[in-house]
Amino acid sequence: MKLVNYLAVVASAAFALSVHSASADVRELKWNDLKPSDWMAPAVRDPMFYEQNPDMQVQTNLDAPVIPELDGERVKIPGYVVQLEGDDRRVTEFLLVPYFGACIHVPPPPPNQIIHVTFPEGVPYPVTYDAVWVTGTMKVEHRDSDLALVGYQLDASSVISYF
Repeated sequence: MKLVNYLAVVASAAFALSVHSASADVRELKWNDLKPSDWMAPAVRDPMFYEQNPDMQVQTNLDAPVIPELDGERVKIPGYVVQLEGDDRRVTEFLLVPYFGACIHVPPPPPNQIIHVTFPEGVPYPVTYDAVWVTGTMKVEHRDSDLALVGYQLDASSVISYF
């Protein structure tokens, strides 16, 4: 009986270590981690302002600095989905942005505050209506889309609801 208990404890410890090491290699990011600490993102105004001033609905700071050290890192970051590609059930390509409405209801954030995400498995549409956590491998690479210039690419291994 003692041997069985001992083996159960050892197996539990090994499992806990493997789960910890699998998550330990993923760096959890905040949006401020995508820009130098001395660089300020422009303020976002109320959507009503942009409705009354449509000429102000343009992306600014196109030369916003990125963080080269993030290239190749496994990361996890929360954000909101701006759908780009998919079918009637799943979204396979999207922009991840730091706040609701970015790129659609207000001007796009600077490129260092937008991540272009590919997720071949696809995110079910209901998951994209709210904030999500995206985990995957980051690339520091500019890309132009129909909606905005982005500073980062992410090959996602998981996209889950934030809540």
